Amino acid sequence: MTEELRPLSAELRQIAETELNEVVERLPADLDALRDWLSKQPHLKARQDSQFLVAFLRGCKFSLEKTKSKLDHFYTIKTLIPELFANRGMDDKNISLCRTGTYVRLPKPLGPGGPRIQLTNYSKFDPKVYKIMDLFRYQTMVMEQRILHDDNCNVSGYIELIDMSAMSLSFLAQMDFTLLKKMGVFSEKAQPTRIKGVHLINCPKEAVAVLNLAKGLMPSKLQKRFHVYKNVEDLYKVIPREYLPEEYGGTNGRIEDITADIEKEMLAFNDYFKQDEQYGVNEKLRPGKRINSDTLFGIEGSFRKLDID
Repeated sequence: MTEELRPLSAELRQIAETELNEVVERLPADLDALRDWLSKQPHLKARQDSQFLVAFLRGCKFSLEKTKSKLDHFYTIKTLIPELFANRGMDDKNISLCRTGTYVRLPKPLGPGGPRIQLTNYSKFDPKVYKIMDLFRYQTMVMEQRILHDDNCNVSGYIELIDMSAMSLSFLAQMDFTLLKKMGVFSEKAQPTRIKGVHLINCPKEAVAVLNLAKGLMPSKLQKRFHVYKNVEDLYKVIPREYLPEEYGGTNGRIEDITADIEKEMLAFNDYFKQDEQYGVNEKLRPGKRINSDTLFGIEGSFRKLDID
C-alpha cells in the first residue's frame, strides 16, 4: 500500500528513519496489521487510507500498540466532544474566521526537515463576532487537514506561536477550562501530530493569569513545553525572524496571502469533513469496560468559565 503514500523529502526521510523508527520496506506490513486490528474492533469505525494511518504510526514512533491506543482515543474523544468535532465544514462562519488571519500555518517550517510553525494572533479575533468555541472548532479542522497533508507536521511535529497582544477581557471571560482540559487530553492521547513547543509573546498580565490556570489543567509533558516572551525580539533568539511572517519582521510570507492559500486548502478538504460523520465509536459495542467523559478526562469540580470583574 506504500504506493498511496507521498514520498518524504530527503530531510524528512532521514528523521523518520532515525527518530521515528520508520522502515520503508516494513510499511505495508505495519499498515496491514493496523487494518486487521481495526476490523476486529466492533465499537470502532475509523478511516483506513494509508496516508491517514501512517500519520498515527509516525506519531507513535511505529509502536503498533501505541498506535492502536491513539487511534482508539482519537475517535473516542471526538465522539465524546461533539461540540468540537461534529458537523464540521468550511461554512460561512469558518471561511470568515479563516480570513481574519487569527490562526495560520506558516509556509516555511523551521528548517527543511523542521517542525511546522502555527501562528495564533488573538488581536485578530473579535469576541463580539465569534465565540471561543468557534475558534477551537476551526483549529480542530486545520489540525486534521495537517494529518493528511503536512509531512513536516507529521514527521517533525509543530510549534505553536501565540501572540496575545490586544487580547480582550471579553475573550478571556469566554475561556472554558473544562474544555481546555479535554483538549489537553486529546493532544496527549489522541492527536498523532506532536507538539514541540508553545511560544507566547506580548502577554498582558490578565493573559498570564489565565495561562497559568490553563497550564495546570494540561498533562505535565505539555506544561513543560510552554515558553513566554515579553516581545517578538526575545522570540527571535528561539525562532529566527526568517521563519516569521512579514508582519513580525520576517520573510515567511504575508498573513493576507497565507490566509488566502489556507482558505483554498480547507475548501478543498471539505469532503473529508462530510465523510468524517460516519466515523467514531459506539461504546455499547466496546469489548470490556466502556469509556465516558468522567473516566477519560478526570474532570472534577464545577469550574466552567473564568469570572472577570
